[in-house]
Amino acid sequence: MSNINFFTMNFKLLFALLALVVGSLTITYASFPVKTTENTTVENVEEVKAASGFAAASGKSQVTALILVLLVGGLGIHRFYLGYMWQGVVQLLTLGGCGIWSLIDLVRIITGDLQPKDGTYSKTL
Repeated sequence: MSNINFFTMNFKLLFALLALVVGSLTITYASFPVKTTENTTVENVEEVKAASGFAAASGKSQVTALILVLLVGGLGIHRFYLGYMWQGVVQLLTLGGCGIWSLIDLVRIITGDLQPKDGTYSKTL
């Protein structure tokens, strides 16, 4: 009786793991073709961004980033806020490099050296 329960539990666990792997692989692909126009070039996209003010301000506040690094700097939440996802994950796993990386980021945010990934701050100190 215990062998059947053990086999059933392992089978369910294996099936759940397989479903998770297959689901994570298929979710990243678009299920429809993406149509592009002929005159869309990198230069045109940059011109549109510059004309709309997209590159000038990202909507991120330097004050908010400063508050985040002061309160939860060891968790890297300020890096997620600024758009640096991988650095945020590394800071989360290393607790901000034992606090050293968070202290460096604090100084960089105050001086304005650490900018949002997609532009500059819309509100500064």
